Amino acid sequence: MKTGSVVIFNNYLSFGLANFQGEISALFAALLWAISSVLYGRLGQTMPPIQLNLTKGVIAIALLSLTIFISGDLFPVFSPVSLCLLLLSGVLGIGVGDTAFFVALNCLGARRALLMETLAPPMTAVTALIFLQERLNASAWCGILLTIIGVAWVVTERVPDTSIQTPTNISRGIAFGLLAAFALALAAVMARAAFAHTTISPLWAALLRLSAGVFSLLPWIRWRQPGGRRLPSKRVMATVFFAAFCGTYLGVWLQQTAIKLTAVGIASTLLQTSPLFILPIAFWMGEKISWRAIAGVIIAIAGVGVLFYLR
Repeated sequence: MKTGSVVIFNNYLSFGLANFQGEISALFAALLWAISSVLYGRLGQTMPPIQLNLTKGVIAIALLSLTIFISGDLFPVFSPVSLCLLLLSGVLGIGVGDTAFFVALNCLGARRALLMETLAPPMTAVTALIFLQERLNASAWCGILLTIIGVAWVVTERVPDTSIQTPTNISRGIAFGLLAAFALALAAVMARAAFAHTTISPLWAALLRLSAGVFSLLPWIRWRQPGGRRLPSKRVMATVFFAAFCGTYLGVWLQQTAIKLTAVGIASTLLQTSPLFILPIAFWMGEKISWRAIAGVIIAIAGVGVLFYLR
């Protein structure tokens, strides 16, 4: 009897995990992005946004190419429409969106920059509703709203800040934060549309998007730095490699899996929960976590629960 109960529980657990692979992938991607965001925030003090984005993109492309070679999936089949959509998605989401986010990160700091990123889910859901006719029921909308409120409440909390931020920097950061959110929203919808026309694997989708994003940055590098730039130190490059491995290689792979396996509005919302995962990291680094921050986490987790079980 006990053995039978264990088998039933294992089957139920396996079914549940399989049924929510997209949502679970999105949450893991958000966790990895939280870790990498802390690293990118520090790297931004030594590397300009475009160079940082290009470097982490090249590293991720190498890792993805190696993974695809080992897996044996060397000749994917996809339509020209899907290819174009994935490439455009990469240019917007990685070339424009990630670079704009790094600029916002340098101008506003991680807290405000992550707040700007929470604008992407509603933009994505509305865009998907218009262009993909992707419907979300009332429960899903409530879950999205709860998650956004929880995340926003956490990252908008006023904390002592010793840094000096000029109005010009703040305005520039807000502008680039809005640009990043809008670019990510359009990129997510394009990627979702591409998956609707092909059975391409998330690995190949991530590789194509990253390649398009990196190539779109090359003209900007030549224009902004025509004489070249001194290479970063080995320690900086090691940090970039680790951040790229977590946030770009694994993160983008999981992001594509989430977009493929669940509704784009839900995936984008869960992908924006990175500020919540930063809380334990901040606590571990010695920062005080307020009751407001804890309440925000509870609200956001409630939103995630609504998305999981009442959609």
